[in-house]
Amino acid sequence: MVISYVGGECFKVSQGDLTLSFNPPGKGSSLASAKFGADIALVSLNHQDFNGVENAGFGERQPFVIQGPGEYEVKETIIHGFGMPATYDGKETINTIYSVSLEGMNLCFLGAVGSVELPQAAKQELDDIDILFVPVGPSTSSGQAADILSYAAAYKLVVQLEPKVVIPMHYDTASLKSFLKEAGAEDTKAQDKLTVKKKDLEGKEAEIVVLSV
Repeated sequence: MVISYVGGECFKVSQGDLTLSFNPPGKGSSLASAKFGADIALVSLNHQDFNGVENAGFGERQPFVIQGPGEYEVKETIIHGFGMPATYDGKETINTIYSVSLEGMNLCFLGAVGSVELPQAAKQELDDIDILFVPVGPSTSSGQAADILSYAAAYKLVVQLEPKVVIPMHYDTASLKSFLKEAGAEDTKAQDKLTVKKKDLEGKEAEIVVLSV
């Protein structure tokens, strides 16, 4: 599996011939965007910072779009979405947390989560997370407070969920620095991408991986 970071909350996750796009920014967002062909596009919250599914298609390769809670099986990939109340860009809305099972690994994408109190259904499902994608604190692209997790709350949730690997997202320089300090990982250096197999995760406990844009 290869994980690349586009910026904001957008990631490209590839496994063999399969490509997933998480929270691609759309028109009107100032968050960085990249257009690439994905087989599956997951949108956690209906806002221009995350719902640009048009940027997840390229030529004849257009994605199957998942945009909300539910159970899905697409191209032998199992996906569960758990909805929870959220406030983003000053508006009350619903954020969907996604659990994705891919090549024997469990990915948890928190999206624009703003509380450490997760839905009960999510708590029951998210008990063996290999890779956790967690937001760590800045404003939205419009400059308003995003009401996503602060760096301290983000680390509290990391401790609660006990993932093997943690990938921060939706940060600025200051919030990332504070998160790394909170986690005791100030010396973590950004890398271009994460290439990982299930066996690589054995024995890891909340290892922080920072991906550069």
